[in-house]
Amino acid sequence: MARGYCRQRGKNWLRFLNDLIDFRRELRDHYNFKLREEIHASEFFQSSKKYNHIKKHIKLQICKKTLDFQESLDYIQVMFVAVDKTKHYDKDIFEYAWTLLLQRIHNTLEKNNFDSLIKGNDVPHWSQTFMLIPDKTDDKKLQKLVRKIRRYNPVPSKYNRGEYRDIPLKLITEDPYTKDSAESFIHQLVDVNAYFMKQNLEPKRYMKRKKAHNYIYRLDKILCRHISSQKNGVLLMK
Repeated sequence: MARGYCRQRGKNWLRFLNDLIDFRRELRDHYNFKLREEIHASEFFQSSKKYNHIKKHIKLQICKKTLDFQESLDYIQVMFVAVDKTKHYDKDIFEYAWTLLLQRIHNTLEKNNFDSLIKGNDVPHWSQTFMLIPDKTDDKKLQKLVRKIRRYNPVPSKYNRGEYRDIPLKLITEDPYTKDSAESFIHQLVDVNAYFMKQNLEPKRYMKRKKAHNYIYRLDKILCRHISSQKNGVLLMK
């Protein structure tokens, strides 16, 4: 399972939306891909009749352009959590992956490590908070998880095996506000990111043949590198 996260400073919301609309207009003009159509990477490359009117190589170009568009922005950062389900079969993968992602977002904020987004330090460190706006997948389950770890979040000790520290995630301001990805250009960016992270780890034959399993590296400039010891913007749980 691969989870992606995209963050930008609140003051850039309108700028982000305007840039996204301009980008989608470019896709419309170049590929006749309408603004109301959803960029849904996994469905693009499955036997889905929904996108039969678009040639496969055009769908791949749309995804490539989507990654390049994000890297061109200097006010967003992305991070990933990837979990090998076969190695963590004893866990609830949904809760495990989301807990890891939430912890990394929280820790990165707490340590003031969203570096390119806080240039000038015009917002005090203590006022850095975040809110989740995920797609509509297991809404209630995610809400329950967020409410729990805001109050109780046991984290395994790095030094003493079997010991835990309780580190509640107090910087989450509210329950997740979910949206249908078909109605959100931002969610469609994250969908493409997560899909190509998975293709990098478990590439399909077509992706490998087109060398598209390496497309995720096109996000290199905007990766939030602090979330893992490898400093690559990816927390990989094998």
